This record gives sequence, C-alpha cells and structure tokens, in this order.
Amino acid sequence: NLDLIEGEKRYSFKDAPDGVSEGEALDFHSPYGCSKGSADQYVRDYSRMYGLRTVVLRQSCIYGPRQFGIEDQGWVAWFIIALLLGKPLTIYGNGKQVRDILYIDDLLDCFDQTIENIETAKGRIYNIGGGPGNRISLLEFLDLLSDLTGRKITPAFAGWRPGDQPIYV
Repeated sequence: NLDLIEGEKRYSFKDAPDGVSEGEALDFHSPYGCSKGSADQYVRDYSRMYGLRTVVLRQSCIYGPRQFGIEDQGWVAWFIIALLLGKPLTIYGNGKQVRDILYIDDLLDCFDQTIENIETAKGRIYNIGGGPGNRISLLEFLDLLSDLTGRKITPAFAGWRPGDQPIYV
C-alpha cells in the first residue's frame, strides 16, 4: 500500500514518483482486478512449470482510433465523444484520479518487441504504460480537451464506485 498525496487536480504517490514496479505486491480492489491478477499468476506459473514462453503485459489505459468509448470502458474516447456530441458526462469520485494513458500504436510496438525478445522476456511481468509524462487526472484531461477544442464540458460528479482506484499506473 502506497501513501497518496492529494493535489489541487490530481493524486500522486508519496514515495513512488516514477510509478509502481512489477515487484509491488498486488492489492485487488474488485473482482475484475482479482481475475486479472489471477490470470497473471497462472500465465507466470505455466512458464515456470512447463517452460511455456509466456509474458505478462500489465497494460495501462489504452486509447486510439475505433475505440468504443462508453462510460465504463474506454474513458478517453468517452470523454471526447461526450464533449463533441454534447452528451452529459459523469465523473465518479472527485476527478483527481490519475491514469497512465498509452496510445494503441505504442502498445502494438511493445507486443512486437516482446515477441522479438521472447527468450529474454519469457516468464516475466511488465507494467506497460505511457510513463510519467503520460499520466493525467480526469480533471486535467478535461482541461486538455477544452484547450484543444475551445469547448468546455462541465461534468456531473457522483460518488466513488466500488473498486475505483485513485491512481492506476
């Protein structure tokens, strides 16, 4: 468990400014997270036990063309759709939640590099994200969209949902 600092527009980790390492203990906050963590462990164990050339790539928030942006999945696309079409937007929590966003082409490059280097990568776990420069809070993303489009969106705010995390990097 890492301590959080609450800033004006975002949360940050007190003792992990560069992010969370793959060695950090998993701390599931939802059945969804638990299922992903369990799958990671199965993949890793099969590599160890049976010599399968497997790699776990823990992906951050991926965005890009043709993404189906809905309220529960694909938040980057959903925010853009809501802004451009004038749809209502609800932020659950206070909007200071930080996400590490990564463009789909960069993720595909990572997949290619993993395959090309499978003998080195096999059996390992990698956190895949955009890095410190791509971390953004929901409030900061709304500001960015406003700056880019000249349009302002005023979201509604609702309570935190079970399993929501202040920082996902």
